[in-house]
Amino acid sequence: MSTYDHDSIRAVQWTGTHLRLLDQRLLPHRCVHVDLDSALEAAAAIRDMVVRGAPAIGVAAAYAAVLAGRAAWRQAGPDWRRAMEPALQALADSRPTAVNLFWALERMRAVMQALPAEADPEPALLAAAQEIHEADVAGNRRMGDLGAALISPGQDVLTHCNAGSLATAGYGTALGVIRSAFAQGRIGHVYADETRPWLQGSRLTAWELVQDDIPVTLLCEGAAAGLMRQGRVGWVVVGADRIAANGDTANKVGTYGLAVLARHHGVRFMVVAPTSTIDADAANGAAIPIEQRGEEEVLELAGQRVAAEGAGAWNPAFDVTPAELIDAIVTEKGVVERPGEGGVTALLD
Repeated sequence: MSTYDHDSIRAVQWTGTHLRLLDQRLLPHRCVHVDLDSALEAAAAIRDMVVRGAPAIGVAAAYAAVLAGRAAWRQAGPDWRRAMEPALQALADSRPTAVNLFWALERMRAVMQALPAEADPEPALLAAAQEIHEADVAGNRRMGDLGAALISPGQDVLTHCNAGSLATAGYGTALGVIRSAFAQGRIGHVYADETRPWLQGSRLTAWELVQDDIPVTLLCEGAAAGLMRQGRVGWVVVGADRIAANGDTANKVGTYGLAVLARHHGVRFMVVAPTSTIDADAANGAAIPIEQRGEEEVLELAGQRVAAEGAGAWNPAFDVTPAELIDAIVTEKGVVERPGEGGVTALLD
């Protein structure tokens, strides 16, 4: 069996003329694709979580820059760079924590700067976006194989949020490791946290794994400690939205708590993310901006209030796991074990 057999989902696509996104807000009950014609529409889709997951956001932003370049050329001709700026700024403002968004926009800006003013920017921007897209899938497959090699056969794993095909250009980061390890017979079962309040584990990760015939059992976050105590988990495998130079890692809120539980119970903890997620300018986790989302996401469920009237909510989208609680950070350029001892910036050389 190929390690890539369990890989059927693509959340971000370029149709030849438009950016097409799988609307993840509607999963698992409806599988609806949205075609976007403008960068401003793409920025709104990123902000509203039609597309989510740091690598997928980066790929979507790259294609959105193509749409911005097309519109700017039609509207302003040789003054297209200036005309693109409002759209690029809207993309940059859409989600503050996922560093891949800014990395992708910087890549696209570098392409823009290399073009003459009298040249239509769309072909060059499209080629760059497609390169980012293809490199992400290839990098995910390499990370999958590298991470799977760390897992001893016969162990089950636990994951949090969604770091799969839906969160990337394809195959996934954390779920890429799980896909590869399952195909190799190293794991037989996956436990997935529901991941409140957006239920990415329940709605997205479980859906992905069911689609690709990988056994999955859901649990609410509060059940993870008991599961670990029973010795039923060998590894926690998660993705990342930003990794600081010292290895501190921002991921979906609840990840830090899992890392504390894992250390207490002797369960190993793996972060899987491309090197584009590493922010060398952030010395440690304290420098990572944490997105605060609306309290209605906690107080309501499917638009229906479930909390007592008058109660408020604290709703950070992410938390930071200290590097000393992480056993391995897996990237497409290699694996850093015990990142707390030396950080991760050597991967950027």
